[in-house]
Amino acid sequence: QVQLVESGGGLVQAGDSLRLSCAASGGTFSSLAMAWFRPAPGKEREFVAAVSWSGNTTYYSDSVKGRFTISRDNARNTVYLQMNSLKPEDTAVYYCAAGPRYLTTYYSGSYSIRQWDYWGQGTQVTVSS
Repeated sequence: QVQLVESGGGLVQAGDSLRLSCAASGGTFSSLAMAWFRPAPGKEREFVAAVSWSGNTTYYSDSVKGRFTISRDNARNTVYLQMNSLKPEDTAVYYCAAGPRYLTTYYSGSYSIRQWDYWGQGTQVTVSS
C-alpha cells in the first residue's frame, strides 16, 4: 500500500510561484508513475501533469503547459510540481496520484482518475487576483 502526503500549498497572488511536494511511502517509488490532479467545476478531478518512473518523460494539460513543471527525486521518494505565473483559475486542491509505470508509456492528451491507484489527501492552492 502506497501512502502519499502533499505539502506546499498556500495563498499567493496572481503571477507568483509555488512548489508543491508529494512524499510517498510504503511502496517502491521508482516503479511508479506519478501525477497531479485538481478538481474541475462540475467534473471529476482533471489531469494536470504526469511524470514517468525515471523522470525522463513528462506530460501536461494544455491549461498548465509552459507554466507548471513536474519532476521527481527517486532518492527522496518525492514528486514536485513547480507552478509559475499562477492565475486565479489555478485555485484548487491539488492531489498527488500514483499508478503503474506503464501509464506514462503512452499519452492520449489526458488521464482519467480511474487509471491511478493511490491518492493523497490534497493541498490547497489559492491564487488571488
